Amino acid sequence: MKKLLVLGVVAVVAVLLAVYGRDGLDLYRLMGHVETSSEANQADGGAWPRLTDACIGCHGVQGHSQHQGYPALAGQPAPYLAAQLKRFASGERANPNMGPLAITLSEVEIEQLSAYFAKQPPTENRSFKPDPALREQGEKLAANGGCAACHGAGLLGHDQFPRLAGQGHDYLLAQLNAFAQGRRQDPTGAMTAIAATLSEGDRQALAHYLAALPPAAK
Repeated sequence: MKKLLVLGVVAVVAVLLAVYGRDGLDLYRLMGHVETSSEANQADGGAWPRLTDACIGCHGVQGHSQHQGYPALAGQPAPYLAAQLKRFASGERANPNMGPLAITLSEVEIEQLSAYFAKQPPTENRSFKPDPALREQGEKLAANGGCAACHGAGLLGHDQFPRLAGQGHDYLLAQLNAFAQGRRQDPTGAMTAIAATLSEGDRQALAHYLAALPPAAK
């Protein structure tokens, strides 16, 4: 069977070259490339229109945000992502963009989105250049504050705790400020308590360190 398939391909190529010349062979190669790409896209994100397409504008392709103000979703734990979408939908967590979007999602769609982004490998935040002194100060704050106790080794997150390593600096700082000022709550109350002990400078330093921290492979 395999031999017959190979012979068939050879025959098609020979006919294309004979009838259409090089243009026909190029067309055949293009068709093969399109088919291969389509199969890969189907396996990655499902059939079009994709649910994940609505996320690209802010969170980047496959959840790799290129904007310091929007969180990277790639590599975030699925339970955390699902919980946040539900909080946006209920209004427990306020955001003018995420609220209206999340409220339209079904339970199945929330699970699909969460699983999709969780399986994407996280990447380094290369567009952010930290201040060396602030980064060093932030590293000490993260160690003394015991961030790894909740967010795991390498601060990659697990279960209900998000990945912090390599997140956008502006997003991290905004969330630390929100926790410190009581504008954002977490179920355990830990982040509110921790952020409240940090000065404005501490929060800036911590955001520098976390944004520059390369997310190691899980």
